Amino acid sequence: MRKRFGAGESAIEALKGVNVTFPSGAFTAVMGPSGSGKSTLLHCLAGLETLTSGSVSLAGVEINGLSDTELTRLRRDKIGFIFQSYNLLPTLTARQNILLPLDLAGRAVDRPWFDRVVEVLGLGDRLDHRPAQLSGGQQVRVAAARALVTRPAVVFADEPTGSLDTRSGAEVLSFLRTSVHELGQTVVMVTHDPVAASCADRVLFLVDGTVVSELMEPTADLVLDGLKKLEQGR
Repeated sequence: MRKRFGAGESAIEALKGVNVTFPSGAFTAVMGPSGSGKSTLLHCLAGLETLTSGSVSLAGVEINGLSDTELTRLRRDKIGFIFQSYNLLPTLTARQNILLPLDLAGRAVDRPWFDRVVEVLGLGDRLDHRPAQLSGGQQVRVAAARALVTRPAVVFADEPTGSLDTRSGAEVLSFLRTSVHELGQTVVMVTHDPVAASCADRVLFLVDGTVVSELMEPTADLVLDGLKKLEQGR
């Protein structure tokens, strides 16, 4: 995958030939220095950005060349998003926010699956609360439930713990791991936090738009060492 912004001498090549596979049912963290292309990679994988060259295959579908309508349908049916801002609608209850993607798609609720997601995320007593009545950790859990309720092929999480305190961040990481290991979900998370990355099954390190290394079975100390080596090598 290659992604270039701009043209001529002012062009910025955000991705420089990235070739990577994300296994189904696994939790992958993507890390790297500021400007390394982490968010661009995530957006290209999710079809939010168009590649300059290369291709992305998601759940057996080549997303390059899809029309806007086809991309919208793919993101609605196959992709879940958890962003740092959560994007919850303030006038809706937690239950209504979670079910919003199904309502927009005109799809029936799979009640056993909904109940399972709510149970795993510990939201049973918060479903009738609006976002303003929820803590930061509870809001991101609602966002995660919304991402999971459609049974997507993959969930993309962009700095999901970035604005949370330590306790709330730990809750978020715990349920992401739970969604992978108990619900079989595939998760790709961009983060700058070694502790957050250590909750993943593997860590990919990006530098200047290129994947330079990966770490399996990470710990916070190993991730931190990896980041230090990246900085020393720049």
